[in-house]
Amino acid sequence: MSEAAPVSQFHFDPETYLAMVLSEVPDYERLQDEVAAASAGRAVARALDLGAGTGETSRRVLAAHPAAALVALDESDGMLAAAREHLPADRVDFVVGRLEDPLPTGPFDLVVSALAVHHLDGPGKQELFARVAGVLAPGGRFVLADVVVPDDPADVVTPVDDEYDQPSRLPDQLAWLRQAGLSPTVTWHHLDLAVLTADHPA
Repeated sequence: MSEAAPVSQFHFDPETYLAMVLSEVPDYERLQDEVAAASAGRAVARALDLGAGTGETSRRVLAAHPAAALVALDESDGMLAAAREHLPADRVDFVVGRLEDPLPTGPFDLVVSALAVHHLDGPGKQELFARVAGVLAPGGRFVLADVVVPDDPADVVTPVDDEYDQPSRLPDQLAWLRQAGLSPTVTWHHLDLAVLTADHPA
């Protein structure tokens, strides 16, 4: 379950991916709405979607920022092919790449990622956050929406695959974002889903 995965992306079928996520992820639509809301009201000329998958997050970000151009990155060309079908070609560059690879050249006013980063282990997340900080423009924002390990095991409601999924605790991710030089805030949290923003110092 993800928008992208370091190793597992290719076990997803782009044609059935969205239906699968809608059936497995409680509040998926709310999660996506919260990503767009977390980026609203900001001047965004250039955005990056990490683990863009079939383009659901990219579509909402572009709608919230009609003047923005966006780079959609995913390790699966098949997923990006599905994204190309409903994202505007004149506003989006499609890049095949893994989350562990060097990121597209910044600066970006906005970096978003939905349901992708939980495929990285703790050190992998920490390293990615440092690279995200490196491509954010001064005053830019990183919006991370993902599965987290909740304090109460009863709040685990999103199915995860032990082979591919490695969600982390929210406090750990906040600490790693701070270590990357960003200022993080939890903007939405429900059960085992969360949306965080992390701002680059202006």
